[in-house]
Amino acid sequence: MAEGQILLVADVSSERLPAVEDALQGLVHGVITRNAGGIHVEASIAAGEPRDLNRLLLSALRRAEPRTRLRAEWTVSGTTHRFFDYALKGVRPATPAVLPPQG
Repeated sequence: MAEGQILLVADVSSERLPAVEDALQGLVHGVITRNAGGIHVEASIAAGEPRDLNRLLLSALRRAEPRTRLRAEWTVSGTTHRFFDYALKGVRPATPAVLPPQG
Protein backbone atom coordinates (compact mmCIF):
# COMPACT_ATOMS: atom_id res chain seq x y z
CA MET A 1 0.00 0.00 0.00
CA ALA A 2 1.49 3.35 -1.01
CA GLU A 3 1.86 6.36 1.27
CA GLY A 4 -1.48 8.07 1.92
CA GLN A 5 -3.57 5.16 0.70
CA ILE A 6 -6.45 3.70 2.65
CA LEU A 7 -6.98 -0.04 2.97
CA LEU A 8 -10.59 -1.21 2.75
CA VAL A 9 -11.76 -4.58 4.05
CA ALA A 10 -15.53 -4.98 3.78
CA ASP A 11 -18.40 -7.42 3.69
CA VAL A 12 -21.46 -6.50 1.65
CA SER A 13 -24.81 -8.24 1.83
CA SER A 14 -27.78 -7.53 -0.40
CA GLU A 15 -30.88 -9.01 -2.02
CA ARG A 16 -29.44 -8.35 -5.50
CA LEU A 17 -25.78 -9.38 -5.32
CA PRO A 18 -25.11 -9.24 -9.10
CA ALA A 19 -26.16 -5.56 -9.29
CA VAL A 20 -24.15 -4.67 -6.18
CA GLU A 21 -21.11 -6.61 -7.43
CA ASP A 22 -21.22 -4.69 -10.73
CA ALA A 23 -21.35 -1.41 -8.81
CA LEU A 24 -18.43 -2.48 -6.61
CA GLN A 25 -16.28 -3.35 -9.60
CA GLY A 26 -16.76 0.18 -10.91
CA LEU A 27 -15.91 1.76 -7.54
CA VAL A 28 -12.95 -0.11 -6.09
CA HIS A 29 -9.91 -1.80 -7.54
CA GLY A 30 -8.94 -4.80 -5.51
CA VAL A 31 -10.10 -8.31 -4.69
CA ILE A 32 -13.88 -8.80 -4.81
CA THR A 33 -15.06 -12.31 -3.96
CA ARG A 34 -18.43 -13.91 -3.32
CA ASN A 35 -18.94 -15.93 -0.16
CA ALA A 36 -21.87 -17.53 1.62
CA GLY A 37 -22.89 -14.26 3.26
CA GLY A 38 -22.52 -11.96 0.26
CA ILE A 39 -19.44 -10.23 -1.11
CA HIS A 40 -16.04 -9.74 0.50
CA VAL A 41 -13.87 -6.80 -0.61
CA GLU A 42 -10.18 -6.07 -0.05
CA ALA A 43 -8.93 -2.96 -1.82
CA SER A 44 -6.84 0.16 -1.46
CA ILE A 45 -8.08 3.63 -2.29
CA ALA A 46 -5.92 6.65 -3.11
CA ALA A 47 -6.82 8.95 -0.23
CA GLY A 48 -9.63 10.53 1.72
CA GLU A 49 -11.38 10.49 5.05
CA PRO A 50 -12.77 7.08 6.11
CA ARG A 51 -16.20 8.51 7.00
CA ASP A 52 -16.55 10.27 3.64
CA LEU A 53 -15.32 7.27 1.65
CA ASN A 54 -17.65 4.94 3.54
CA ARG A 55 -20.61 7.23 2.85
CA LEU A 56 -19.74 7.47 -0.86
CA LEU A 57 -19.33 3.70 -1.18
CA LEU A 58 -22.55 2.78 0.63
CA SER A 59 -24.57 5.44 -1.20
CA ALA A 60 -23.37 4.13 -4.56
CA LEU A 61 -24.14 0.53 -3.57
CA ARG A 62 -27.62 1.51 -2.38
CA ARG A 63 -28.33 3.13 -5.72
CA ALA A 64 -27.89 -0.37 -7.19
CA GLU A 65 -29.95 -2.03 -4.41
CA PRO A 66 -31.51 -0.01 -1.54
CA ARG A 67 -31.40 -2.90 0.96
CA THR A 68 -27.63 -3.28 0.79
CA ARG A 69 -25.71 -3.60 4.07
CA LEU A 70 -22.04 -2.70 4.47
CA ARG A 71 -19.66 -3.75 7.22
CA ALA A 72 -16.37 -2.01 6.49
CA GLU A 73 -12.98 -1.38 8.03
CA TRP A 74 -10.93 1.49 6.63
CA THR A 75 -7.27 1.55 7.71
CA VAL A 76 -5.20 4.71 7.33
CA SER A 77 -2.10 5.97 9.15
CA GLY A 78 -2.07 3.05 11.59
CA THR A 79 -5.71 3.46 12.62
CA THR A 80 -8.69 1.30 11.67
CA HIS A 81 -12.17 2.86 11.47
CA ARG A 82 -14.97 0.28 11.67
CA PHE A 83 -18.42 1.03 10.17
CA PHE A 84 -21.79 -0.69 9.96
CA ASP A 85 -23.68 0.99 7.13
CA TYR A 86 -23.22 4.74 7.75
CA ALA A 87 -22.51 4.46 11.48
CA LEU A 88 -18.99 4.56 12.90
CA LYS A 89 -18.76 1.67 15.36
CA GLY A 90 -15.23 2.14 16.59
CA VAL A 91 -11.68 3.33 16.04
CA ARG A 92 -8.65 1.31 17.09
CA PRO A 93 -4.97 0.95 16.27
CA ALA A 94 -4.43 -1.19 13.18
CA THR A 95 -3.07 -4.69 13.67
CA PRO A 96 0.48 -5.21 12.35
CA ALA A 97 -0.80 -7.58 9.62
CA VAL A 98 -2.84 -4.72 8.13
CA LEU A 99 -0.11 -2.06 8.19
CA PRO A 100 1.99 -1.44 5.07
CA PRO A 101 5.65 -2.53 5.17
CA GLN A 102 8.03 0.14 6.44
CA GLY A 103 11.20 1.11 4.61
